[in-house]
Amino acid sequence: MDEIKVCLPKLGESIVSATIVRFFKKEGDFVSLDEPLLEVSTDKVNSEIPSPSSGILQKILVSVDEEVAVGAPLAILKVQGASLQEKKEASVQAEVESFEDASDVLSPAVLRLLKEHEISLSEIGKIPHTGQGGRLTKKDVETYALSKEVKPKKQPACPIAEEKHVKEIERVKMSSLRKAIADNMVKSFYEAPHASLLTEVDVTRIMKSIQEHKESFLRQHGAKLSITAFVARAISKVVQKFPLLNASLEGDTIVMKHFVNLGIAVSVDQGVMVPVIRKCDQLFLSSIAKEIAFLAEKARKSQLSPPEVQGGTITMTNFGMTGTMVGIPIIRYPEVAIVGLGAVTKKVVAMPDDSIAIRSIMWVSLTFDHRVLDGLYGCAFLNALKVELEKEHQTID
Repeated sequence: MDEIKVCLPKLGESIVSATIVRFFKKEGDFVSLDEPLLEVSTDKVNSEIPSPSSGILQKILVSVDEEVAVGAPLAILKVQGASLQEKKEASVQAEVESFEDASDVLSPAVLRLLKEHEISLSEIGKIPHTGQGGRLTKKDVETYALSKEVKPKKQPACPIAEEKHVKEIERVKMSSLRKAIADNMVKSFYEAPHASLLTEVDVTRIMKSIQEHKESFLRQHGAKLSITAFVARAISKVVQKFPLLNASLEGDTIVMKHFVNLGIAVSVDQGVMVPVIRKCDQLFLSSIAKEIAFLAEKARKSQLSPPEVQGGTITMTNFGMTGTMVGIPIIRYPEVAIVGLGAVTKKVVAMPDDSIAIRSIMWVSLTFDHRVLDGLYGCAFLNALKVELEKEHQTID
């Protein structure tokens, strides 16, 4: 019988390592060609690594929560009569496939939940499966975890004091996704000198357009018309006049992109994912709105594929959706700029003709890498973005 070494494939252009989340098989188990063998996590997305051949999982070479570099060996398969094609596939870094609809494979979200509640795979048969086609859902796991009795191994010397201590202090280990996000944020914050600017934007006309067209827009395009879509369109248009903000830094070389791949921060259970709207500068408002809805839904269901979170050139985050008025976000490495949107609030404003009016006002922040551009450049961009958003006519296409 031959042995095949399974290595960590390259999961993206800027990804050099990944954290082991879980093995779907244990040593001695049979695994089929292209069957999910293990799950890994990066700061961008969780991915399943398929088996490059049919055979027996002879040895697991890494541990759960261990961070490994691209190309590092993960496991050894013992195969018999493997075809030349299978051996060839094992030697190359295959693109990770998605198994979203496979009824015999647990989703990454369910697997993470099982791990958090310390439920072994041998217990899965005891859990009622209520999902479509008999699949195990997150709610199934949560319900089972609540009903499961956990007894202490030994009685504490002082039960009352111990019980109080447990209630007041809790230690929760970071999930693989949360740790990857933290590592990326630390790298960005300490490598890039951050500078931030703030401005108020009058979005009264945009809010009026949303109110007037939201129902017809939803019927026609199947997506919600939101302030996020308007700002995404405005950023994609304005940033083309300020190419330093749509760039990355490689050593002492500034790499400016002549296209806008706009990252949209989406809040998920264990952190924030940033799916990317590719060539956003070439899309109409309706297409941008549909892309935002589509990618946000995939992010919340943990169904994003690696290409959908890679290649961003500039990012925007709408923390105003939570009611927060002002925020200073951290740049998403290796980009050099991020735009933050605050909550839209009503405010009494002095108009150009000295009259007083109640307007819809939104704080917009720009955080940028001071190595790449200076404050005046950032001010010019932010002012141009303000002018674009306050235009008298906001087209609905």
